[in-house]
Amino acid sequence: MSVVVAGISVPDPLGISLTAVGPKPNTLEGNPIESVHEIYTEDALQVGVWEITPGSFTTVKDGISELMHFISGSGTIVGNDGTTTVIAPGVVLITPDGWSGTWHISETARKVYAIVPTR
Repeated sequence: MSVVVAGISVPDPLGISLTAVGPKPNTLEGNPIESVHEIYTEDALQVGVWEITPGSFTTVKDGISELMHFISGSGTIVGNDGTTTVIAPGVVLITPDGWSGTWHISETARKVYAIVPTR
């Protein structure tokens, strides 16, 4: 398994395979397919690896907060408040409960995430 970093295929640093979970709901453009590998779950905490292929879609964080650390890919995430985050390896983003916005993925993106319920 490998990931693409800055257009170069390199060995997957986690050495795992992800499972496709299907087309992304709320798609605006393209056909983004998401895949996931859950690493750890305890009580309500979820930690894993998530990947999305190119396309655009909306998302809302309702009842959860999420910490994301991107390890590959490119694109932008635009919050409904106008804040724009450029996706690139090493970028960290926190989306608090109530956050909403639009993802524009230009190169398959992979992130490590931690999701915590807020209610």
